[in-house]
Amino acid sequence: MRTITLHALRGVLAIALAGSLFVQVVMAPLLWADLAGVPDWLRVTLVVLVVLGIVTLQVVAVCVWRLLAMVRRGTVFSPAAFRYVDTIIAAITVAAVLVLGVAVALAPTTAAPGLVGLVCGAALVVAGVALVVYVQRMLLAQAVDRDAEARALRSELDEVI
Repeated sequence: MRTITLHALRGVLAIALAGSLFVQVVMAPLLWADLAGVPDWLRVTLVVLVVLGIVTLQVVAVCVWRLLAMVRRGTVFSPAAFRYVDTIIAAITVAAVLVLGVAVALAPTTAAPGLVGLVCGAALVVAGVALVVYVQRMLLAQAVDRDAEARALRSELDEVI
């Protein structure tokens, strides 16, 4: 991967992390204030779900940052990469559950049933993203196996020569 691409992606991740911290520190209290007219249980539930959802995005960003460091060093096709990919999958899965939690929290309120359905659909889409990343993890596993096999064959060839 080209250096410019790595730097650009790191820049995007840094801006996303800074923005997510801003949302947690500034926007979450404003959301709390905006929800002053709703029942306390719903107010607490929605704000907690939003903050936890942002945490899942931050976890994904940090893991991608670490994977980029592995790409730069040329060690991404190693078993160490699985820890970060597995963490990304778990974070996206938790995010899907949190989005579903928003739908469950909105269901008994006066929210339109269509809105609850849309939020359920969004939870399904987020779960689908987790599955796509899982498929990419399987591809990474195949690449790691092929890389180990190529090293072994190279070593045998070096012995022959």
